[in-house]
Amino acid sequence: MDGDRVEIDGGIMEGGGQILRVSTALSCLLGLPLRVRRIRAGRSQPGLRPQHLSGLEMIRDLCDGKLNGGEIGSTEITFTPGKIKGGTHIADTKTAGSVCLLMQVAMPCVLFAASPSELHLKGGTNAEMAPQIDYTVMVFKPIIEKFNFTFNCDIKRRGYYPQGGGEVVVQMSPVKELSPINLTERGTVAKIYGRAFVAGALPIKLAKDMSAAAVRCIRREIRDLYINIQPVREPDDQAVGTGSGIIIVAETSTGCLLAGSSLGKRGKNADKVGIEAAEMLLQNLKHGGTVDDSLQDQLIIFMALAKGVSRVKSGPITLHTQTAIHFAEQLTKAKFTVTKSEEEDPGNDTYIIECQGMGMINSNL
Repeated sequence: MDGDRVEIDGGIMEGGGQILRVSTALSCLLGLPLRVRRIRAGRSQPGLRPQHLSGLEMIRDLCDGKLNGGEIGSTEITFTPGKIKGGTHIADTKTAGSVCLLMQVAMPCVLFAASPSELHLKGGTNAEMAPQIDYTVMVFKPIIEKFNFTFNCDIKRRGYYPQGGGEVVVQMSPVKELSPINLTERGTVAKIYGRAFVAGALPIKLAKDMSAAAVRCIRREIRDLYINIQPVREPDDQAVGTGSGIIIVAETSTGCLLAGSSLGKRGKNADKVGIEAAEMLLQNLKHGGTVDDSLQDQLIIFMALAKGVSRVKSGPITLHTQTAIHFAEQLTKAKFTVTKSEEEDPGNDTYIIECQGMGMINSNL
């Protein structure tokens, strides 16, 4: 420790940008000065990429903090947070870096601001290695709002690899505290729906092919359910560049939402994109958990901040989730336990993630 600076090793476990997002958000919330070394040591291009840097700069501006080492390629930063304030904040990756990952780092912080916030997030809306913005709206939003807050997410423009250029505006009001969640009853699959999209130079036929291939794939496992995957062509004035992809959501009788998604790219057959998303969805349904692999790790920081005990039933614990738990425990007083679920069906590989939250109180309200 350097004075009272918390030391974070950015190279352990998942070894990527997630360590930076979780630790800087918690640093900002708890007023803990931070040093992060070996940033993204586990990646082929270590150090800060444009998307990580724009996220850090937004957090710095959110709380009038001080950031040292904030340049592209930097493998060490120090961050000293100030007081979280509401208002309008802009983060622009100037690349196809994911706007959803920018949202992940900022959202917990502005919940504990003194006044409402508006985040203008610019970059890629549908990017590889990150949740698609459609996932954020269709799955993340309704589930995360169970912590007892709401937010509005307006997709102004979509942007794709390589140039990005998308913009999403998120509006949210602060809360006094977060309520714990209990997501342990999966229920039965009640409906399956989604969207297959094309933008830019691509014909709508590609979207129809993705959708049809996905439906055929799901039908082999789930025969008696209506599946509604809408093929869409994004309006030219609302999309920058050329892109395609699909997201499919299964909604259960208890209100759980699990998804599968995939992105198109040059030389990748449309059927393959649809089948990839369908197989991911079926995989997420097979384990019997109430959340899918993409949501699992995104819940951790909110569980840590909430007041009381949260319980979530999930499939196998991902490395991202293990990493989020590790750093949430290191920085907050929250306590997590992960236990194998005692299932009626021994074939199910399910776990209960339980967290005694720290009960963060918004002293500004």
